[in-house]
Amino acid sequence: MRFINFTQPAHSKLAAGGRVWLPLVIVTPSPDTKKEALPGIPKPQGNLRWLMVFMAFSATAINYIDRANLGVAAPYIAKDLNLSPEATGALLGAFFWTYAAFQLPSGWFIDKVGARIAYAFAVVWWSLFTASAALANGFAALFGSRLLLGVGEAPAYPTNAKIVSEWFPKRERAFATSIFDSGNRVGTALSLPIVSAIIAQFGWRMSFVITGALGFLWLGFWLWLYRSPSKHPWITPEERAYIESDTPPLQANADGAKVRWRDLFRYRTIWGMMLGFFCLNFVIYFFSTWFPTYLIQARGFDLKKMGLIGMIPALVAVFGGYLGGYVSDRLVRSGMRLSLARKIPLVGGMFLSSSIGLSVLVESTAAAIALMSLSYASLAFAAASIWSLPADVAPTKDHVGSIGGIQNFASNLAGICISTFVGVMLAKTGGFVVPLVVAGCFSLLGAFAYLVIVPEIKPLEALPEKTPR
Repeated sequence: MRFINFTQPAHSKLAAGGRVWLPLVIVTPSPDTKKEALPGIPKPQGNLRWLMVFMAFSATAINYIDRANLGVAAPYIAKDLNLSPEATGALLGAFFWTYAAFQLPSGWFIDKVGARIAYAFAVVWWSLFTASAALANGFAALFGSRLLLGVGEAPAYPTNAKIVSEWFPKRERAFATSIFDSGNRVGTALSLPIVSAIIAQFGWRMSFVITGALGFLWLGFWLWLYRSPSKHPWITPEERAYIESDTPPLQANADGAKVRWRDLFRYRTIWGMMLGFFCLNFVIYFFSTWFPTYLIQARGFDLKKMGLIGMIPALVAVFGGYLGGYVSDRLVRSGMRLSLARKIPLVGGMFLSSSIGLSVLVESTAAAIALMSLSYASLAFAAASIWSLPADVAPTKDHVGSIGGIQNFASNLAGICISTFVGVMLAKTGGFVVPLVVAGCFSLLGAFAYLVIVPEIKPLEALPEKTPR
């Protein structure tokens, strides 16, 4: 170990506004050291950061209720509008075309205007076009409303990553991420009983009107509550210091970090993150698109049974996500290298999620639900670390939203693929065997991507300029 001693100014309340010079010892690990030492800074007075991540959680839950309601209503819409399985698959996948495409400009937009404005704009947009689906009288109108819904929902997850990067130190980011990301599972789970009950009482059109109204209720609280830590009047000095404690903190436009947006695609880290997240979402989007239809067609569920038992995988996944965030942060706090602390839940979660492919081998509905619950929970276990990665690898804080948007762009191409693929396989084979086996294979590919393709997880360094030929 190498020891460097020097003095640094520190403010003291006992010095009546004067300046006191305190000795500071920095311990720099030698190159062969395996652990990253973290300072033992006590928990602060104030927990405002947890309120901010709760707002991200609640927005994400509404986001997923609004996108998953079509999956619940799909069998009834198909019957009412006389749609084929291929047409139903195209409708379920329509959202992902624009959702994926607008991840790239959304990340740039969020970094420019900040989380407060970006989220407000997004929620108003997606709420309006959720409700507009109620007016659809055919395939084309419903397809158009889903395309526009995807545009509005695109900024949500990159904004969540931005919020966590601003409000949480590295040692708490994975658990904070697991909280907002659990809104995914909570929204998917709640969509089953809520939308099923609305359809049973009022029909499928009213389900879109009611779920679309939820975003406007959230918006008022968001505009009242959210500010960045540097501008929030409620934050204590202790909590602000704690948030910035275990860095080096991400800096805006830091000297030497000349990484342009287009240069991000030159990094192996970014491509590995894109592939790994694509594989995760290929599996996870089965649960928010075709899973209700699977329960009805393959397992013989009625509307009531689907609304109750169909919630189980998503609810189990909520706790899987919390556990994944806790484990990753616990490993970081123990002094383990950040790269290893993130890769353990990433690779382990993706590997276990391949259990979805085993569900085709069991006749028991209970066993199938158990295997799917394990798969969904394992995906959530990995996802907490996935959404910590943008802040972990960003060279400056002005890159967090952009990197989040890039990896989410790739991941949501999977939504198009799984939605369309299942529809085609249903039309050709009449069952879900092939889609579920393929989903299990993608889980294994995702584990490989995070284990092998993604190198050490650390802030990206500027690459040398390409020499023109």
